Amino acid sequence: MSTDCRWTLQQKNTAEFVLTLSGTWRLESKLPAPADVLQKASATAKPATLAFDTRELESWDSGLLMFLNRLLKEAEAKNLEIDRAGLPEGVQRLLKLAGAVPEKKVRSEAGSQGVVTRIGTTTLAVLAGFKNGLAFIGEAVLAFGNLLRGKARFRTCDFTLTLQECGASALPIVSLISFLVGFILAFVAAVQLEKFGAQIYVADLVGIAVVREMGAVMAAIIMAGRTGAAFAAQLGTMTVNEEIDALKTMAVSPMEFLVLPRMLALGLMMPLLCLYADLIGIVGGAAVGTTMLDITATQYWEQTRNALTFTHCAVGLTKSSVFGILIAVAGCWRGMQSGRSASAVGEAATSAVVTAIVWIIVTDAAFAVLTDILDV
Repeated sequence: MSTDCRWTLQQKNTAEFVLTLSGTWRLESKLPAPADVLQKASATAKPATLAFDTRELESWDSGLLMFLNRLLKEAEAKNLEIDRAGLPEGVQRLLKLAGAVPEKKVRSEAGSQGVVTRIGTTTLAVLAGFKNGLAFIGEAVLAFGNLLRGKARFRTCDFTLTLQECGASALPIVSLISFLVGFILAFVAAVQLEKFGAQIYVADLVGIAVVREMGAVMAAIIMAGRTGAAFAAQLGTMTVNEEIDALKTMAVSPMEFLVLPRMLALGLMMPLLCLYADLIGIVGGAAVGTTMLDITATQYWEQTRNALTFTHCAVGLTKSSVFGILIAVAGCWRGMQSGRSASAVGEAATSAVVTAIVWIIVTDAAFAVLTDILDV
């Protein structure tokens, strides 16, 4: 078997060239340059067609695909029409697959831009994203208004299924994280308060911190990574499969049919998850208090009950409900923005998690300032 690659370019007529490939075309072979192959064909003044003859081709691997890929790009640049019928069927399928997803181009021009240009470009991108976010929130509000008027169109079974996914299915991970958060808070507090003989106040610190802040925040971050990403992936996949376009064609609002049930489900389940996270966090703190600090379970419970007030619980539950809506909006927004490729769906899920966590932290800071002003 020949170990070299051979090629000939013959002009069949004034408007057609035939490239004959023979021998072995592999990575270790000395592959010709596409420009040398097309030199004769590109010299013609009329639009020409480039066809292939591979009947004498003995064996090939990715080396042939690399050569043909570069050759096709060179031919397109020279305005040559390509007839792939003469290529092996496997080569045609692989070339079609390679051209299905466009190649990602690294933005090398960014380094040549001035600082002011880059700042301006980034600012415009941020403002465009902010505008799109406000528009999405406005559409979500209108969909909720249609729900209040009894005109929203979505399936009840989808809503109940989303309720289960946002609630009962999330209990294991919420239990683990909440217990560890309460355990860590109590351990850190015990090390410090024990120096002053104030170990009993570990219960106060853990109870208030978990109920007012950490229960809602940690549950929200867990749901952002778990459910927010799932919402983005689901809607992103529907975008890729053109299911959302189909809903619009049938005059069904995607905001009402897809986004609204997810917002309602997460907004309703987050306060319940927050209550559960508060309880598990207090149990985690009690595990430290009763084992390290010589505090009985009854003493720890009474100290926690005396420290907590209705205001602490109301602040935590209000935060959790707002966090739930923010997570659902971020996940659905990024999912609806997704491109039409597999990589775009992954990017949408990642962006949904980042967006939701940023919104959670910013909103929590706003709650801290507001509650301080209102003295609650």
